Amino acid sequence: MTLAAERETEVVYPDPTPPVLGGFQGLPARPGWFSQHLGTAAILAVGGYLLGHWIGNVMTSGYDNVAASGINAVPVTAGLLGGVLGWLLGIGALNYPLAKMAGMEPRPDYESTSWTRYFRYTADHKVVGMQYVIGVLGFLFTGGLLAMAIRTELLSPTSHLFGPGTYISIVSEHGTVMMMMATSVIVGPLGNWLVPLMIGARRTAFPRVEAFSFWIFTAGYLVILSALFYGGFPTGWTGYAPLQTQAPQGMMSYLVGFAVIGVGMMAAGFNLAVTIINYRAPGMTWSRIPIFVWSILATCALLTLATPTLVAAGLFGILDHTAQTAFYVTEHGGSSFLWQNLFWFFGHPEVYIMALPGFGIVAELLPVFTRKPLFAYKVAAAGMIGVALLSFFVWQHHLFQSGINPDMRPLFMLTTELISIPTGFIFLVGMGTLYKAKIRFEVPMLFCLAVFFNFLIGGVTGVFLSDVPVNVTVHGSFFVLAHFHYTIMGGLIFAFFGGLYYWLPKMTGKTMNKKLGKIHFWLMFIFFNLTFFPMFLIGLLGQPRRVFEYAHNLQALNDFASVSSFVLGASFLVFVANFVWSIFIKPTPSPANPWDSLGLEWQTPTPVPYYNFARIPVVLNDPYHYGEENPPAIADLGDGILVAAGASSPASVAEDPRPPAE
Repeated sequence: MTLAAERETEVVYPDPTPPVLGGFQGLPARPGWFSQHLGTAAILAVGGYLLGHWIGNVMTSGYDNVAASGINAVPVTAGLLGGVLGWLLGIGALNYPLAKMAGMEPRPDYESTSWTRYFRYTADHKVVGMQYVIGVLGFLFTGGLLAMAIRTELLSPTSHLFGPGTYISIVSEHGTVMMMMATSVIVGPLGNWLVPLMIGARRTAFPRVEAFSFWIFTAGYLVILSALFYGGFPTGWTGYAPLQTQAPQGMMSYLVGFAVIGVGMMAAGFNLAVTIINYRAPGMTWSRIPIFVWSILATCALLTLATPTLVAAGLFGILDHTAQTAFYVTEHGGSSFLWQNLFWFFGHPEVYIMALPGFGIVAELLPVFTRKPLFAYKVAAAGMIGVALLSFFVWQHHLFQSGINPDMRPLFMLTTELISIPTGFIFLVGMGTLYKAKIRFEVPMLFCLAVFFNFLIGGVTGVFLSDVPVNVTVHGSFFVLAHFHYTIMGGLIFAFFGGLYYWLPKMTGKTMNKKLGKIHFWLMFIFFNLTFFPMFLIGLLGQPRRVFEYAHNLQALNDFASVSSFVLGASFLVFVANFVWSIFIKPTPSPANPWDSLGLEWQTPTPVPYYNFARIPVVLNDPYHYGEENPPAIADLGDGILVAAGASSPASVAEDPRPPAE
């Protein structure tokens, strides 16, 4: 039992009143229109940008401060940083540290229980999780619109909707938004909402850090999106020098946005890692942690250890544009190899920051819908830790064609191929769980099965790309693009939607429409494959990425991929329609435990109270004892209520098994 859990074990909440979270004690209460919320954040962000831009102009007036790109980047950079600071001040993310710095106590201010709390800075991990859900769906929608613009342009090899500069800016913006969104697409929404419940905790370790991670993540997204108003940037999502050092002002949005989002990623990873390590309920040993929590812990290790490299790389680029340093400026003694090594030292762990939580969702859901224990639980956990460890040793396979020391190629070819071993462990755990199972083909399970199909194609093509001769042949082609989308979108995004359909009844108390869910799945699955599988052929036939003119003999394949992508995009609208209809327009209350799951998160009342558990539960076993003749009890919820391991046991589906004590 951890110290934190021991301190909280005997605490029984008498009522659902949330704890306080405040600004400054002793000051009069603010009227509602003047309180800190999304509106004030937007106003102060604009004001902060204008003030920062003005200060930047004043600082550089009279000085020759033009960098290698031929622009004065100081006003833009100061404006963007001022906008981020104004955003955080407006939402209230800096109230607590500013109060402490001023020697003042936080003002008591009870958390609101109304719908307006989703537009405010809050310490409730469940509210933060739902904020992330809406946020990442919005980011996904933005990136998807940019993708539709790309595929529309590629309908013809000669007739163009955009000029070459505009096209490469759209491609760069699409890739950057999607990659930064994907780093938090599961850790943010599902990790923050579920992890405390799954480990029997009342909150995360640092609630204010958790809320800060979302709002600074959102600020970084807005900064990256602002590049479109500065003429974009021509580097793709990888930001390679020397294109970076020669780029227009939009490059500053990329560099500042990456640095800002990196801070949010580190905060989220650190907070969840500390929560898992120190806030587990009594009896929840490392061998009893849900496998989804294992995947989040491995991901948090990558977020905490790899992201500082990205932040440092972004800061070096900002200094090159504003202070005339030469980290990446080759003509002044810098090196473009430095950016590539720093970026990919983060960038390849980032791939597994996106993939590991998807693996965790699939492994968590398989036992529920097969009514079997998770096959080789410890192998799955070891595979996730192995992937996290090896991901730090493979980054230079992205530099096979860069001209860097070729003697390093065999080592990184070997490490890249070795990482397929722990990944294969996780894959085989899934296959073992499915073996001879009586599968319930619910909507979440359909998405999980699709992950296996898609990731198998992505993984096999990745083994080819780890081989130097093949990599040299197809590098920079649509083959790599297809592989990457099969790995990330085919794995991560499908798993994300599977997790949403599975946990949204708990998160919202409403049932999603199953018919619309299946329509969404089949449209998404079929047209995802029809969109990206032809790109393997397009790449093998020689079409490079990031060009808007191509050989005429490839038009038929490109048109096929484009039309399929339009239907793929429409499939996401089906999910949005299902979400709005089921949650807001015609909501249907969900049963307390619609899937007969044994997870601790399903043993709490719906809606989950602020404090999660009236008493900290005592964990007696792991939550995967499905289908056993004499299953052990899973957990003691207090007052003698046990979570039994049989399907539909009264304790596991009770509406409110542990009401707050009188």
